[in-house]
Amino acid sequence: MILLRSALFAVIFYSGTVIAVLFALPVGLLAPRGLRRYATGWARFHRWCAAHLLGIKNRVEGVVPNGAVLVAAKHQSMYETLELLTMLDQPAIVVKRELTDIPFWGWIARRYGAIPVDRAGSAAALRTMLAGARAAAAEGRAILIFPEGTRVPPGAQPPLRAGFAGLYRMLSLPVVPVALDSGRVSPRGRFLKRPGVVTFRFGAPIPPNQPRATIEARVHAAINALER
Repeated sequence: MILLRSALFAVIFYSGTVIAVLFALPVGLLAPRGLRRYATGWARFHRWCAAHLLGIKNRVEGVVPNGAVLVAAKHQSMYETLELLTMLDQPAIVVKRELTDIPFWGWIARRYGAIPVDRAGSAAALRTMLAGARAAAAEGRAILIFPEGTRVPPGAQPPLRAGFAGLYRMLSLPVVPVALDSGRVSPRGRFLKRPGVVTFRFGAPIPPNQPRATIEARVHAAINALER
């Protein structure tokens, strides 16, 4: 049954995604702001597929933030990338630069307002990331970052990447940490996905202008609150 469900999800969701990308190109050209609503619709399509084909649903704990805030989330699966897209109301997402270089998809992501970051961490890359984040904050959008830098398996608690502290310091925005456990049901790089409930635990906002060691320690502890 798990194999059948996973196969149906792959066929329906990814076929729908190909169609969505094709239609996103004219939407992005004609109405860039409309592309954000369009992307939210695609994320809701993913939620429907996950719930009805895979049996994966969400449990939200805490208060989902609104407006310009830095959201720092645990990253275990592609699942939360799309779910947080709907929960946070069109956030600007910090993504690795390689994703924005993918033909068609990369153009759409940039048009949506994704913020590319170079993992090499050059000064120019940090300035580009900061400019994109400031533009998003000026529009009242949340900035979503996965401070560990990549998807990790359940139980892993790697240190935060340096880019998070730099972004936090220069934006002077409060941080809302998010712990989650999507890797239990939708593990990275695995075709088979299992039914279950994914918890999204939104922590209390952490004020801006905290010392680097303090903010990194508090965020690291908060996003790993569901780890065993």
